[in-house]
Amino acid sequence: MNNILFSKICEFCQLGLPTGNPKRISGGYMHKMYRIKTSSGDYAVKLLNPVIMQREDAMKNFMLAEGLEVKLQSANIPVVPALEFNNQKMQCIDNQYFYIFHWIAGKSLNQKKIKKEHCKIIGKILAKIHKLECSEEYKEKADIVIDWDFYIEKAKDICPKVSTILSENREVLNKSMKKGNLAYKRIPKTVCVSNGDMDSKNVLWVGNKPQIIDLECLNYGNPYTELFQLSLCWCGYEQGRIDFDLLGAFIKSYIAEYGSFNAVWEDLYYSNIGRLEWLEYNVKRALFIECADRAEQKLGFKQVKETMKHIVYYENIKGTLLSYLNSIVPNA
Repeated sequence: MNNILFSKICEFCQLGLPTGNPKRISGGYMHKMYRIKTSSGDYAVKLLNPVIMQREDAMKNFMLAEGLEVKLQSANIPVVPALEFNNQKMQCIDNQYFYIFHWIAGKSLNQKKIKKEHCKIIGKILAKIHKLECSEEYKEKADIVIDWDFYIEKAKDICPKVSTILSENREVLNKSMKKGNLAYKRIPKTVCVSNGDMDSKNVLWVGNKPQIIDLECLNYGNPYTELFQLSLCWCGYEQGRIDFDLLGAFIKSYIAEYGSFNAVWEDLYYSNIGRLEWLEYNVKRALFIECADRAEQKLGFKQVKETMKHIVYYENIKGTLLSYLNSIVPNA
C-alpha cells in the first residue's frame, strides 16, 4: 500500500504525524483494514472496497448504517463507532473512501476459544439490538434468483475449478434457493434493527467485555432469521461442526432478553440462504466480474471453496439440527 495515501489521510483528518508504516490487519473479506500509529494516537483505518463503492445502492446503505450506528451507541450497545471529521464519518481522498476508528486493544475469538459465557453475552446483546425502537415498515424480501448454469459455463474458460465446484453441487444449490425463497415467506413478518455481521471475528474482547466492530452492514431485518444465522456462526457451523452447548446458550440467552419466540425452526432452517448470495459474490470475484485486482480474485476463489463446504455441511446436518432446536425451544 502506498504510504502517500496514509500520509494524506493523517494530514486531512489531523491525526498527527505517522510514527511508523501502516500495518495491514487480517480478517476482512470485503474491505481492507490497517493500523496506523501517529503522534496523536493509535488508529484503525478501513479502506472501502472500490468495487463495492461503485454499486448503485452502496452510498445509501452506508449512510443508513451510519445512522443506525449512532442509534446503537446511544443505547449503550458496546460498539466501536467510526470517528467524525468535518461532521461526517465517511471520508474520501483520491477516490478512496475510508473510515477511521480508535484502535481497540482487544482480540477476536477463534472457535476453539468461544465458551458458553461468550455466547450468552452476544445472544443478549443481539436481543437488545433487536428490541431497539424501529419505525420501519415490513417489506417483502425479493426472492434470491441466481443462474448457476450461467456461472458454470462462464467459469469453464476463466476458472475451470469454479465451474467444477458449482457443477458438482448444482442440485443442492438450486434446491436450497427454491426452498429458501418459499420458507422466507412463512416467517413472521416483523422488522428490527439488524447488525448483519456480528460473527466472532467482528467482536473484540477486552477481558470479558465485548466491543463490536465492522458496523457497515447495519440495516433493518428480521429478528428470527438473524438470531438463527448468528447463533450458528457462534457455535461452529463455519468450521464444519456444531457445538450444541454453545448453540443452546446463545438461543436461550437471546430469548430470555427478547421475549416470545414465534417462528418455526424448519422455516428458519430453509430460509438461511444468505450463503448463496455470498457464494455468488465470490464467484463473481473469482471470475473477474466484480473484482478489483488479482489478490481479490484469489480471495474470491478461496471463499468459493469454503462457502461451498458450508452449504454442503448445512444440507447434511438438517435432521440433527432441527431435532435439537425443537428440544430446547419447541415450535410455536
